[in-house]
Amino acid sequence: MVTTLLAALCLMALCVVIHAVGVASAIGRIQLRAEIARRFWQSTWLLILLASWIIMLHLVEISVWAGFYALSKAMPDLPSALYFSAVTYTTTGYGDLVLPRDWRLVGGVEALTGILMCSWSTGFFVAVVSRLHRPQSRTISA
Repeated sequence: MVTTLLAALCLMALCVVIHAVGVASAIGRIQLRAEIARRFWQSTWLLILLASWIIMLHLVEISVWAGFYALSKAMPDLPSALYFSAVTYTTTGYGDLVLPRDWRLVGGVEALTGILMCSWSTGFFVAVVSRLHRPQSRTISA
């Protein structure tokens, strides 16, 4: 039990690293495009690209958890592990696939990790939208 919980915490830490690298990468690219994204369609396209990037980050993180489930035989195969991981990470929780009794706490840690990573993504997305729509400061020359 302690070993599986430690593995879950390591997976959570890996998700934080993946997300931090992904968000930092997006920040670098957004700063390059923020000046040109003043018109509606340009800023809309930038937000579509950002949303796509964020979803890709989450899919990578879901895949990390799924790989762990498949390798540790907690799920019967990789497709089942990917499905279970996506449902758990997003806290949808259909319940049609469940982890073995000794692994259930790991699923809870994945759900908490998903909540944190999705919240981080939401905060980042809101910050970008706020920055794109912030009125430009104008100086008055005398």
